[in-house]
Amino acid sequence: MTKIVYKTRGTCSQFIELEGENGRIAKVTFYGGCDGNLQGISKLVAGMRYEDVIEKLNGISCNGKPTSCPDQLCRAVEQLMQEER
Repeated sequence: MTKIVYKTRGTCSQFIELEGENGRIAKVTFYGGCDGNLQGISKLVAGMRYEDVIEKLNGISCNGKPTSCPDQLCRAVEQLMQEER
């Protein structure tokens, strides 16, 4: 199991704690941000392949910002993939 804490940039959430194993998301916890929405995203991506999460959530913006919590999750997943290699 690989675990990282990712410092988000440009979002209301401050950090994403991410756990993964064998190319799949095990657990996601957002700190800060829209609690209900982020809990939902965390449950939806649990068990998904890293590449599928990135494919679905990459590039989503929020309120005119160039990023969002889902987009930052993609950055965290990319970091997790690097750590797992």
